[in-house]
Amino acid sequence: MHKLIPYMKKYVPVLLVIMALLIGQAMCELWLPTYTAAIVDEGIQQQGITHAAPDALRKSTLDGLMPLMGPAAQQVVSCYEANPEKLEALGVTLDGEEILVLREMDSTARAEVDGLFANAFAAMAMQEAAMDEDTAQNAGQQLAIAAVSAEYTALGMDLRAIQNRAIWYNGGMMLLIALLSAAAAVGVGFLGSRTSAGFGRDLRKQVFDKVLGFGQQEMDTFSTASLITRSTNDIQQVQNVMVMLLRTIIYAPIMGVGGIVRALRTNASMSWVIALGVAIVMMIVLVLYFFAMPRFKIMQTQVDGVNRVLRETLTGLPVIRAFCTQEREEERFDAASTALKKTQLFVGRLMGGMMPLMMLTMNGISVLIMWLGAGSIDAGSMQVGDMMAFIQYTMQIISAFLMISMMSVMLPRASVSAGRIHEVLAAEVRVADPETPVELDPSMAGVVEFRDVSFRYPGADEDMLCHISFTAKPGQTTAVLGGTGSGKSTLINLIPRFYDATSGNVLVGGRDVRDVRLTDLRDAIGLVPQKAVLFSGTVNENLTFGSVGITEETIRKAAQIAQAEEFVLERENGFDSEIAQGGTNVSGGQKQRLSIARAIAKQPEIFIFDDSFSALDFKTEAAVRSALYEATGNATLLVVAQRISTVMHAEQILVLDDGKLVGKGTHQELMKDCEVYRQIAMSQLSKEELEDATQR
Repeated sequence: MHKLIPYMKKYVPVLLVIMALLIGQAMCELWLPTYTAAIVDEGIQQQGITHAAPDALRKSTLDGLMPLMGPAAQQVVSCYEANPEKLEALGVTLDGEEILVLREMDSTARAEVDGLFANAFAAMAMQEAAMDEDTAQNAGQQLAIAAVSAEYTALGMDLRAIQNRAIWYNGGMMLLIALLSAAAAVGVGFLGSRTSAGFGRDLRKQVFDKVLGFGQQEMDTFSTASLITRSTNDIQQVQNVMVMLLRTIIYAPIMGVGGIVRALRTNASMSWVIALGVAIVMMIVLVLYFFAMPRFKIMQTQVDGVNRVLRETLTGLPVIRAFCTQEREEERFDAASTALKKTQLFVGRLMGGMMPLMMLTMNGISVLIMWLGAGSIDAGSMQVGDMMAFIQYTMQIISAFLMISMMSVMLPRASVSAGRIHEVLAAEVRVADPETPVELDPSMAGVVEFRDVSFRYPGADEDMLCHISFTAKPGQTTAVLGGTGSGKSTLINLIPRFYDATSGNVLVGGRDVRDVRLTDLRDAIGLVPQKAVLFSGTVNENLTFGSVGITEETIRKAAQIAQAEEFVLERENGFDSEIAQGGTNVSGGQKQRLSIARAIAKQPEIFIFDDSFSALDFKTEAAVRSALYEATGNATLLVVAQRISTVMHAEQILVLDDGKLVGKGTHQELMKDCEVYRQIAMSQLSKEELEDATQR
């Protein structure tokens, strides 16, 4: 995941806000058990009385306690005074006896006085109830509260009102804290979802933009199925984990550490219960981690496999039907899908079995705390509310460690996906714009020149093209002919820089293609690839794909030249007719003619036809070539073909054989001087056709 951190810079302000909200929410959650305990202990058990030192008491009561306070007795006496106004405010109704009220003091002094009274009441209990010292000390606070309650009753104070005030105050604080916690949670959820969704969107855009800049070499490195998986499933995995990460990375540690501190303050003697609960949770998660982690990595590879088989099947459906191999393809897909299913089931069962174990652990720990707490309550060393708070703190601690552990399980899976995404984003694009680009020379517009060019595919042992040199000029047709695998398409791909030459120079417009911006270079070229590609949309949108601002007249003219206008107008909506994805609703010949029309509509300086007439019948091909040569004017035409009839009238024909240029010239010249060309011509044309062509 850390590899993707640099891509999150724009979200830093939002992340800081989320962190602040998480800290606030955690603090609120840690405060809630305190007020729960206060309602039970102070509001219900202690009738709203929270201090061992009473706010008001009879002087006779104070005099009776002074001998039990020892040297601090005079200090306690100085804390009380006669104040009728305060007595009235406290609701004291007893008359005929001197009554004292506690002076105003800070919390530290009040705690000290509370301790003195608690000790005094404990000593009184030892005398009156014959308790041992440890029991009396443990019960000192409760005894003090009981004594204060009796004193308030004697003074005529309304204990029900005191109790109600305590319950309403603590309940109100709980409600306020719960609302603040809920608001923080909603804020974190909202901002976290927006951040993760935005981050996922940005990653998809960056991956898509990166892939658009890939050359053929990079596309060969990453399979299409893998790139689709990386752009969808892998980014979704990272996005999902990011939501959880934003929710737990700050919240869980605060809850864990804060819960431990507060639990120990509540009752340190049961700290071993917390350690036991955390240890059990960690053991469960470690088992899960050990068995599930290797499967997560396998799962992503298997998703790639399913996508690859599905894509191949859908793309090659006509061939599959023609060879009646549906059952074999079903078996291939079933094998890939079953392998993924088994891995997912294994991981799913592990994850599904973990939650019941966690719930059993939490409930078991709760029962253990209740059992131990009952003994402490009976001994007077713990109150019911404190036990309830301890249970809540323990659950918070275990939940925090569970969240952290779960993140440690999910992060490796997301890290696998993040690594796969980073591989794409960090991939070095070998065909890129130069640091100091130059402009194409207008005086050399349309000129294509190869100077001793050789090319070798990455990882290959031999050159695919060897020392190729020629010049293609504007207003002329340069044809490339050769057998299958001779390097025709490879040679053509060097012109728009789909690959870079291994040695030598490819020049367009008088400039080495490696010194020109890719957009400038490719704007000057109209390419019709060997495999015609159409995009989903209308015919009009496909024909204007190569440029902006192409007029309707230009589109019509291009369709006429490509012999596509007739069948387009026969469709119900004409040029607004829909083309299905991949052009599946038009024939191969129609698709090829539309591809030719798209290149013509762009009106480039250089036309490249990479075996682009193979799906056309002879009559249509002749009509297209005739109209094309007439309409292209001063543009440079490079035509790759298998048929002699397609290239025999070209001003320059290049003959390739095993990557070498074995012939260059016109048809007549090559028939005399090039054995390879002569053999191809004799295999395709009759003697009469050859004689007729030679005489022209």
